Amino acid sequence: MEYKELREEAYEANMQLPKLGLVLFTFGNVSAADRNNAVFAIKPSGVPYEELTPASMVIVDFDGHTVAGKLRPSSDTQTHAVLYKHWAGIGGIVHTHSTYATAWAQAQRDIPVFGTTHADHTTVDIPCAAPMDDERISGHYEFQTGFQIMDCFTAKNLDYQELEMILVGNHAPFTWGKTAAKAVYNSAVLETIAKMALLTEQINPSAPRLKQSLIQKHWQRKHGSDAYYGQSGC
Repeated sequence: MEYKELREEAYEANMQLPKLGLVLFTFGNVSAADRNNAVFAIKPSGVPYEELTPASMVIVDFDGHTVAGKLRPSSDTQTHAVLYKHWAGIGGIVHTHSTYATAWAQAQRDIPVFGTTHADHTTVDIPCAAPMDDERISGHYEFQTGFQIMDCFTAKNLDYQELEMILVGNHAPFTWGKTAAKAVYNSAVLETIAKMALLTEQINPSAPRLKQSLIQKHWQRKHGSDAYYGQSGC
């Protein structure tokens, strides 16, 4: 099977989405990139997860053209292609319509840093990109979604290698990482943070943001130069 390892990586990552409760029916996709060959493997469009196999993954280049595979790739393929082409540090991308993250996207709201769970993964609010304008919508929608994501990071002066997630206004979340598995992990984390933030605001609509000293403490203990979370060498 051509691109066997890449297809298997994408398949295994896609199969995690229903297991983690991040997708309903076919509402999501994962891709895994091969930087050496400038291609990625992605879920075929509209195929139920229980029918997927490694061989059904579609191989696409960074311009969004199918290289190998008998099925039509995900309708979000062009978004993945744009991000891979412009953000060289990522090796996997996930798009879902998970309930809580999507609710924040539909509300067009950033997710505030309310607690240490959030700060363990990022020191900033999870951004919500502004809804796409009509000119972009009438053009190549999925292609423009990639630029919508990148424009948000540029406008907010964010680093895609430090913050590996975003909400797309009125749409849904995207996450990424150095591998497809890390992108799936980030998708699950984002959904949990989104749920916690919603419950926090329901319990206390005036809930204060986490103070900066705690944000930095929790980030540094996991990611800083003197990090002590977990086991050494792991």
